[in-house]
Amino acid sequence: MAHIHETKNFIVESHEQPFLPRTDGGHIRIKIKDTSIEDRTQLEPQVAIEIMRLTMIVGEALQVAMNNRGVPVIKINYQDMGNWAYKQGKKPYLHYHVFGRASNAVKQPWPESMYLPDRDTGFYEGFEALNEDDIKEIQKQIAVVEAKEKYQVEKWGLSN
Repeated sequence: MAHIHETKNFIVESHEQPFLPRTDGGHIRIKIKDTSIEDRTQLEPQVAIEIMRLTMIVGEALQVAMNNRGVPVIKINYQDMGNWAYKQGKKPYLHYHVFGRASNAVKQPWPESMYLPDRDTGFYEGFEALNEDDIKEIQKQIAVVEAKEKYQVEKWGLSN
């Protein structure tokens, strides 16, 4: 996973085995640092606020960044899952998938829902992850979005 951004409780990274290719919009994962937390019901209020703010920032940044990179993202999808950990006999931990949905998508066509078959089906073979230039642009856009008045930590009751 390629590191994109980090907050007090979360790591934002490019999914290196994406559920949709970068040309279909891009796939980012936001995972909690405390992997003993399985789902949102176990979050403390401040951490719940932090993840909501972060998903909004990342989604906004991903849409702008991918459009700047020539991928016509028109919608962002957010998913909170974790089911596949059970297939490997592991305990899941809280993480969110952020998907850019491009108007010209081929593998995960817009406006259809995301199609997420088991990895063993071969469906994801050849799906290209975000590249270094995509990641740099997303990081740039995260800084721009985070600086907006709407996202100031004080407005969210958070502290740095």
